Amino acid sequence: MSLFNTDKIRIEDLKMLFEKHTSVKIIDVRSKEKFDQWHIPGSEWVPVNEALKTSDDNVFMDIGFNSDKPVVVVCQEGFLSRKAMEFLRDLDLEAYSLEGGIKEWSRVWNLAKIKVGDTKIIQIRRAGKGCLSYLIINNGEAAVIDTAVDPGVFIDLAGQNQATIKYVLDTHIHADHFSRGRLLAGQTGASLLMPGQNLVQYDCMPVYDNDIIRIGQVTLKAIHTPGHTDESFSYLLDGRFLFTGDLLFLNGAGRPDLKSDEATTRRKTKKLYHSLKKILSLPGDTLILPGHYHKPVRFDGKPVAETLENLKKNLPLINLSEKDFILEILTDIPDTPPNYEQIVELNIAGHAGALDLAELEAGENRCNSQR
Repeated sequence: MSLFNTDKIRIEDLKMLFEKHTSVKIIDVRSKEKFDQWHIPGSEWVPVNEALKTSDDNVFMDIGFNSDKPVVVVCQEGFLSRKAMEFLRDLDLEAYSLEGGIKEWSRVWNLAKIKVGDTKIIQIRRAGKGCLSYLIINNGEAAVIDTAVDPGVFIDLAGQNQATIKYVLDTHIHADHFSRGRLLAGQTGASLLMPGQNLVQYDCMPVYDNDIIRIGQVTLKAIHTPGHTDESFSYLLDGRFLFTGDLLFLNGAGRPDLKSDEATTRRKTKKLYHSLKKILSLPGDTLILPGHYHKPVRFDGKPVAETLENLKKNLPLINLSEKDFILEILTDIPDTPPNYEQIVELNIAGHAGALDLAELEAGENRCNSQR
């Protein structure tokens, strides 16, 4: 029996296969260079790109391709994958073309949950980009931190938990994805909170250091943690859970160089160091919940999180002296994120117009100094 009664599948269909742990073979028919830059985890690169462009009838027979599983073919935008799918079906294989291509992978998300007493923390993870958003629920009220997926996702999750979204917050002005925070606040009537700054061009409530935000019976404390950006904040939930945005990840710290010359980068790196020291003074059992993960997020339901104590043990970077920290950061800066200036401009404006966000946001996140 075939998985689908069609020759092409949507990204939502592929997401469903992952969620059900259905065994499929995913092949990527783009160039090797593009595959190496970014691909769906577990996918296999097949050297047929040029042959597909010339419609070579022996495209797959020449490489002895075979599979005992359904095959999902991925290309850049969905055109070559359709050709490949037709050739594979001629070989009597169950094959499908991924509609929209690899850029659609950046939209796929999955969930993990943490429950402590009457408080629920739902981690919403964009699997392909590693962007992490959070829905905090207590006593019928909810807050969202870093709205990186469609507002409907948060509205549905809040509804499933009989909660009303009261606050929508961002940890900083993002450079790797368009924040849907303003859209979510507009659709729910929630208060839109942003770190205090003079950049955004829309109405919001400014957040300042040590501000307290109440969600049901719990509190969220705002902690100014500049470095990645000057306006970056972390949020501490009931003294136990720390949402660090792009300050601290499970494998490193946020990068301080975006849109900066060397002198400014050095200044921001020093701020980053002192922000980390502020965080490291918290109790060791504080659970760190970052704004990104450094690799694709599995469909395993396990939160991307770690205690501060374990990070101190396993992350040498955060234990360095100020001088060594600055040297380490400045000598290990990754490639600049594609389209980051345009994404920052959109987040300052608060709207994306008719832009194709899947195209704009395609690719891995590169906000991490250590990889």
